[in-house]
Amino acid sequence: MVGTMSAAAVAVWLGSVFTILSRSHADRNVYPSAGVLFVHVLEREYFKGEFPPYPKAGDANSDPITFNTNLKGYPDRPGWLRYIQRTQHSDGVLYGSPTAEHAGRPSVIEITAYNRRTFETARHNLVINIMGTEEFPLPYQAEFYIKNMNVEEMLASEVLGDFLGAVKNIWQPDRLNAINITSALDRGGRVPLPINNLKEGVYVMVGADVAFSSCLREVESPHNQLRCSQEMEPSISCDKKFRAQFDIDWCKISLVDINRVFPVYITRPEPGNGILPEFGLYDPPSETLMSRNYFSDFLITLAVPSAVAVVLLFILGYTMCCRREGFIQLVHHNSIQKSSKELRSMSKNREISWPLSTLPVFNPVSGEVVPPLHPDNYETTSMPLMQTQTNLQNQITIPQQRPSGKWYS
Repeated sequence: MVGTMSAAAVAVWLGSVFTILSRSHADRNVYPSAGVLFVHVLEREYFKGEFPPYPKAGDANSDPITFNTNLKGYPDRPGWLRYIQRTQHSDGVLYGSPTAEHAGRPSVIEITAYNRRTFETARHNLVINIMGTEEFPLPYQAEFYIKNMNVEEMLASEVLGDFLGAVKNIWQPDRLNAINITSALDRGGRVPLPINNLKEGVYVMVGADVAFSSCLREVESPHNQLRCSQEMEPSISCDKKFRAQFDIDWCKISLVDINRVFPVYITRPEPGNGILPEFGLYDPPSETLMSRNYFSDFLITLAVPSAVAVVLLFILGYTMCCRREGFIQLVHHNSIQKSSKELRSMSKNREISWPLSTLPVFNPVSGEVVPPLHPDNYETTSMPLMQTQTNLQNQITIPQQRPSGKWYS
């Protein structure tokens, strides 16, 4: 293939191959601060250049791309770092809040991009160098619950900036930073129904260097606490500054002064090397250990229930046979059984009376005794349910007396 290409085409092809290899092995360094929200967007456009061009023009932009992130040498990310990608056609986001314990130790995050159409992969390394400062964490921290936002929407720089601007307007601090963002699903929330553009909700924690404003303290008033206990919306004077873009649940706001919760130590202990101390060689138990005998346990398991059953049987027998009340009950029960047997035997031997249709009929006019409707030799098994004139050949007509008079015809 290379032999049939021109020199310029070969140079361009080699240059593109070198570019792809250099991108796939490049490391990117970031320097977040401990106690401050860290957000890193994995842009699909950035990784599209890692894959070979698609023959059809315009189709490469719609390639589904997913990302897999993990700490180098480990199957998962660090505990403070989270990842979210809503669909295969949206950007992925790494976010989290590193603590002072992670400062001074770089974390290498391996980012693997998968092209779900061509099954090509590309890998980048993101080196996170956490910077520890004495200014963080900020002493006053407030956590807001925003009901009309998803976590990836809140992580957008312009949306997060608008929210911090609204908070700064009502708090008036010198320094204000976003500390952490958590999805409501991670706090036990339910997945919303796909109707009316419902959102999952997010918890946003911010920190400042001054005490909480009077507006934020309004939620702690007894009146608002009572309304929250009755699942009613509290009356907050500064809610109108958020209502245009952010729907805040003021009953779930959390105000924390970390100076009162726990002291802040300026001097931090030196991090260890991550190696467990030496405990010596493993000494398994000896093979000459005596096996436990479970025969006594088996006897106890059977003997105790058996003894209880014998005692209960003895009490029942004494009550029914030796006591006067029990003896009377036995005699009464025996008499009932004898009466029942006698009635059954009598019912078997009694004669069954014939139906009225088979008995002779007495004619009150003539005084004659009319035989039954059906003689004894009449086959009744073939008789229809509803008889007609043709079916009544064997039926004897009963004579009737005619009234006298000239009007009779």
